[in-house]
Amino acid sequence: MKKSIALLLSVLMIFGIFAACTDTVTDPTETNIPTDTATESATDAVTEASEADTTDAEPIRVAGMKGPTSIGMVKIMKDNTSTGTYDFTIAGTADEIAPKLIKGELDIAAVPANLASVLYNKTNGAVSVLAINTLGVLYIVEKGETVQSLADLKGKTIYATGKGTTPEYSLRYLLTQNGIDPDNDVTIEFRSEATEIVSLLASAENGIAMLPQPYVTVASQKVEGLRVAVSLNDEWNKLDNGSKLVTGVVVARNDFIDNNPKAVTDFLDAYKNSVTFVNENVETAAEYVEEFEIFAAAVAKKAIPQCNIVFMSDAQMKDALQAYLTVLHTQNPASIGGALPGEEFYR
Repeated sequence: MKKSIALLLSVLMIFGIFAACTDTVTDPTETNIPTDTATESATDAVTEASEADTTDAEPIRVAGMKGPTSIGMVKIMKDNTSTGTYDFTIAGTADEIAPKLIKGELDIAAVPANLASVLYNKTNGAVSVLAINTLGVLYIVEKGETVQSLADLKGKTIYATGKGTTPEYSLRYLLTQNGIDPDNDVTIEFRSEATEIVSLLASAENGIAMLPQPYVTVASQKVEGLRVAVSLNDEWNKLDNGSKLVTGVVVARNDFIDNNPKAVTDFLDAYKNSVTFVNENVETAAEYVEEFEIFAAAVAKKAIPQCNIVFMSDAQMKDALQAYLTVLHTQNPASIGGALPGEEFYR
């Protein structure tokens, strides 16, 4: 028993001597790392982890319509070809976007202004608006010379797109303000897409339509004798009702906003920069528009200056959109989903 204890003590002494020797030969710089170096090492580790998370993250799903809302995003889309941060969808109509947003299949979307309010009401406040991206882009075009003002539309047939969204309600409001009953004094025939109307105008001897840019430019190139008769944006401004004709806005699901605040801020910053780029670099922007198969570059180049592409956020966005929705609500509550959105709608 005594021999066992003696043997155990000997072994422990040997390990102690080995440990002491090891400490003695250790480079002192490894055990006394300066504080700033340690901080840099920790920061590098966090950065590497963050970059790894970004690389593995799912792309943010963004949708726009084939028009000014998507044209305003083309610089983001171009930059995205190298980053892969976003997964873009360009839809022909708002009907393609709304269900996907409600189901959570999209994170951010550019939609007609009144539809944003409808979505808010339909989802019990699960959707919020982030920015205004487009003001008035609607025009009355005519193959002829009979229309010089909105009053001249009385008794006429007007082809239009956007049933149930901003174009329809804006037209109805402006007709009413100019003494025309939109249900009895005119005939409004809706088509699902603007390309259908361009074909109708091309084959008709005469015709009147409400079209948004850039389809006005497309139609002008394809329909001989077509002219812009009235700008709905100009007519809206003449009313001096304290609001702007807001065509398009950017919305997002609240759960996405709340869980990804930095991603939302980064997207809005990129959108703002893209709008500035598009308006200041029309030729290059037009090339991007064609690259992403939105419109031909020649069309985009002529249309962009008339597309009223903007970026309005925060209080400026809220004031303009709230006033516009109030006008629509006064005219027809159903146009905005039955009720004005609450304060939480405006992010």
